[in-house]
Amino acid sequence: MFDAVKVKNECVEWIRGFFEKNGRGCNAIVGISGGKDSSVVAALCVEALGRDRVIGVLMPCGEQHDIDCARLLVDFLGIKNYTVNIKEAVDGLLRAMPENMEITAQTKINLPPRIRMSALYAIGQSNNGRVANTCNLSEDWVGYATRYGDAAGDFSPCSQLTVAEVKEIGRVLGLPSSLVEKTPIDGLCGKTDEDNLGFTYAVLDKYIRTGICDDADTKAKIDDMHRKSLFKLEMMPCFKYTAE
Repeated sequence: MFDAVKVKNECVEWIRGFFEKNGRGCNAIVGISGGKDSSVVAALCVEALGRDRVIGVLMPCGEQHDIDCARLLVDFLGIKNYTVNIKEAVDGLLRAMPENMEITAQTKINLPPRIRMSALYAIGQSNNGRVANTCNLSEDWVGYATRYGDAAGDFSPCSQLTVAEVKEIGRVLGLPSSLVEKTPIDGLCGKTDEDNLGFTYAVLDKYIRTGICDDADTKAKIDDMHRKSLFKLEMMPCFKYTAE
């Protein structure tokens, strides 16, 4: 049985310990999408450090249809926040690409999260900050994160918690239900996470925690995605040199 109160309290203490060791007096920099993950991470940081040490960063790429959810969160938590529209940076980089090179659809999808991470670190360095990673275990398990984009960060409060568990933490934190229960969308191509994955988070979470997946085809798909995505969760391979 998942004890959301106990885990929330332990996570808060873990965040405090991280900052005590790796950034005493530093601020937590959190990219705010308006979804459950960034909402929970920001709220955990507020409880751990105080609202004066948490900075939210809203990063629309042009027009963001659910930007009001992100604004709702920063207003609810009462945290300092900045808005950085990344569209000009994304478009500028795409224009600067070689004319004789085909830019794939996947390149265009993954570029915005990498630009967002650059923005977070720029704001972090200008505000004595440490950047929060807002991924959860379910997404990471199947590689549903952009390497050096939303998969990056200095500390990660929720990367060992499934989607269902993150939601429970959000409820314990007293976050607005509209944020905790918000249908997760990738923010990249306009589809929901589950549309892109081809299975529900409920099915994935159950498989992660129990090893049970009732549909053989879905199990095979999850296993394949997990195997192919492990490199995202590991340290960069490096050549081992031993001096003679």
